[in-house]
Amino acid sequence: MKGRNTEEPQGGLPRNYLRASLLLLIAETPAHGYDLLEQIAQLGLRNVDPGGLYRALRVMEQDGLVASWWEHSTAGPARRSYRLTDEGVEWLHAWAGALREGRRFLSAYLARYDKITDLAALQDLGDLEPVDDLENLTS
Repeated sequence: MKGRNTEEPQGGLPRNYLRASLLLLIAETPAHGYDLLEQIAQLGLRNVDPGGLYRALRVMEQDGLVASWWEHSTAGPARRSYRLTDEGVEWLHAWAGALREGRRFLSAYLARYDKITDLAALQDLGDLEPVDDLENLTS
């Protein structure tokens, strides 16, 4: 890419996606922090810092999104378990709506991108002329 002093493309996930992912996992089943750490990669969050995950859970509890309790075990130390509160359920629904909306915009972008790359594949890539009429391109 030439001229990269402009805005760099940033791939990835939305801000606070860790919080949204934790809400979803806890909604599926109340869980311990370690269990959540093991499952979070399935939602696209790889290499999550365990300390960051536990801090996020603590903040979510302070914000009233989750509640926790200590589970005692005969096989090891007590572990904190998390469940969603009513407010956490509301935020889970809000996140799902926001992600659906984001998916709609991304799908529209990718559909338009695919059309111009399909057009470029039909032409010689070096001689691709700018598209003058985007309305006809997207219909």
